[in-house]
Amino acid sequence: MTVGKTPQRIDAIDKVTGSATYPADRVPENALHAVVIFTNQPHARLLNLDLTETLKSPGVTTVVTAADVPINEYGLTLFDQPVFIGLNDTGRSSVPCDVSRWEADHLAVVVAESLTQARKAAALIKSEWDVLPLASDVNAAQSDEVLVHPNSTSNTYHELRIRKGNIAEGMRLADVVIEDTYQLPHQEHAYLQVEAATAWIDEEQRVTVETGGQWIHEDQEQIAHALDIPTEQVRVKYAAIGGAFGGKEDMSLQIVMAVTARKLNELGISRPVHCNWTREESIVGHHKRHRATVHARLGATTDGTITAVEAEVLLDAGAYNYTSNKVLGNLHLSVAGAYNVPNAQIDSKAIYTHSVPGGAFRGFGGPQGAFVAESQMNKLAHELGIDPLEIRRRNALTDLSDGITQSGLPLGVGVHRVLETCAEKAPASAPLPEAAPFQPVASLPAELGQLQRGRGYAVGMKNVGFSFGFPEACEADVVFHGDPDSERPSRVELFHSAAEVGQGVHTALIQMVADAADIEISKVDATYSDTATSGDSGSASASRLTFMAGNSVLGAVEEAEKAWADGARPAMGHFRYKPPATEPLDPDTGVGQPNFCYGYMAQAVDLTVDVGTGHIRIDRVLSIHDVGRAIHPEMLKGQIEGAIAQAHGYTLSEKLVVQDGRVLNPRLSQYLIPGIGDVPTKVECLILEAADPLGPWGARGVSEMPYITYAPAVTAALHDATGVWMNTFPLTPSVVLEHLTATKN
Repeated sequence: MTVGKTPQRIDAIDKVTGSATYPADRVPENALHAVVIFTNQPHARLLNLDLTETLKSPGVTTVVTAADVPINEYGLTLFDQPVFIGLNDTGRSSVPCDVSRWEADHLAVVVAESLTQARKAAALIKSEWDVLPLASDVNAAQSDEVLVHPNSTSNTYHELRIRKGNIAEGMRLADVVIEDTYQLPHQEHAYLQVEAATAWIDEEQRVTVETGGQWIHEDQEQIAHALDIPTEQVRVKYAAIGGAFGGKEDMSLQIVMAVTARKLNELGISRPVHCNWTREESIVGHHKRHRATVHARLGATTDGTITAVEAEVLLDAGAYNYTSNKVLGNLHLSVAGAYNVPNAQIDSKAIYTHSVPGGAFRGFGGPQGAFVAESQMNKLAHELGIDPLEIRRRNALTDLSDGITQSGLPLGVGVHRVLETCAEKAPASAPLPEAAPFQPVASLPAELGQLQRGRGYAVGMKNVGFSFGFPEACEADVVFHGDPDSERPSRVELFHSAAEVGQGVHTALIQMVADAADIEISKVDATYSDTATSGDSGSASASRLTFMAGNSVLGAVEEAEKAWADGARPAMGHFRYKPPATEPLDPDTGVGQPNFCYGYMAQAVDLTVDVGTGHIRIDRVLSIHDVGRAIHPEMLKGQIEGAIAQAHGYTLSEKLVVQDGRVLNPRLSQYLIPGIGDVPTKVECLILEAADPLGPWGARGVSEMPYITYAPAVTAALHDATGVWMNTFPLTPSVVLEHLTATKN
């Protein structure tokens, strides 16, 4: 048995020795070099594009524009984005392509013998624009005076509603109502490996793109759509992927590099072409965690029983949808929290703006919704003088709950399990442990420090897998090898397209194959992430791969066992796992079954704040997770610790400055992700294993869960220490000090 144990990661040696090759490393010797030109226009119509000087520049091979794209559109869930901005709606498209709606819309790709030559030539491109008015945020966009997409009648393009019970009656029954407005900020993914890709036409005349992403088959489909060719004529492979977190779920270089490779081939140039964005290009050029505004009301009786939840959610989608319609769904559900709510009225809107698009990011709307729900619950507990864990116990969902969508919940609801463990390990009544003093600003005398301590809690839940009726499935292929007269195979091969984005899924899959086939882990070989060898696994997102890929592997091994028993050598097994179907919510009532599985978590945070400077230090994080079954416990703990570190930056330091549709701090020297000295001093991971009825070996996903509850637990701890509630973040020292001063005055 290897499931439940901690074998060495299969990529560990390569990664720690530096021998793993990432997309930026895999540059063929004869490769041409490409530079992508952004429009640098948040809203403007292209009037003229002059490439004369660029094409004459030394070393230039070609320039790729909208004229080279057969179908000039793409999008994961909506075709609302052009591949290139071009003149006079160049190419077929469902979206007008002569208007730039985002500063990082693509204008052209310059290809040259060297990167230096390509950059020099790119600077010679001359473009003429008619600058148009901006709807730069949801406040400006809601009026529809300026339409981001003129072929639509409104910037509000996706709306969701929940109508449960009677909201007026629920509020009438309430003895106390908590009402507040929350501002949720953008966040940059800041993965170590920025976007890079190499493209060429292979020996089978397939357009081939080697890159790093989260879903090779979706990349393949989008490339094929833009090129107007069958998917079989496109091959996508992934090198090692230096992080993703949702930021590589949508297109960046995949389509433009495929178009470039095909144009080179048409020109008779049989050479690969490589592109590697700079960090600045990456920060400007890919989507972010959504910013949102949520106005919320929570009604309850004096014993803490919830009577009603009301909320209005305004999600800034940016210039294009990406996955905003799906993120909105998660946020929409999660503002009600992990609680029984008899009466609810929730209205949520995704709104186009002339700004950086929002898209997938670890948690997928869950962190924004949980911040609202848990902040409201913490305020309610304080208002009523009830233990913050006890008030959650009184309202927590169970297997018998109908849920906010009135359709019941998948079996295995674990809210009470994580709550009870949290109450045992970090009770609100327990005194805070002694913490070492700290001097947040070295230049200040230590005696000026005014340290206060606090503890805060948050509880949450997050779906595992695709939601709201989005097609969900995962394929695996397994081959048993051995002698014709052998009773058992001597070697097993796995073919799977699951993207290894750092989470350890390739190791977990080999563990699961070994267990399912009853063979030593050293006798399992695997080929990953190539559309030419593997079926569609779906994306590395939504905390789904261990659950979905594990089930696909179980089925494939079972099929191979049957073939082996029938005498096939080698014995092949293919399986496509489909979980229980989900469905979109009713547009008027919000009734529906949006998810087939959830993960559950609770967190307690102890912090110290210097009220003289506003600096916060996180002393301890207790993170409790019902994971069903830990396939690889050490990797699982790594996921928890990594999620907390990333959520720590979101909560305390990472501030993306976006003004008039432009990112103003596109460098890591300006956008402050946490370093080793900034993350929590102590993180305790507690793993609960109540088997999920559908999960492989009972496992459910966990990679997003620790992220969901961190920010509200921190702000609750800050309130416990200072008496100040924060309805927005990041909690930078200046922001904290400003609120402390305002409260004092």
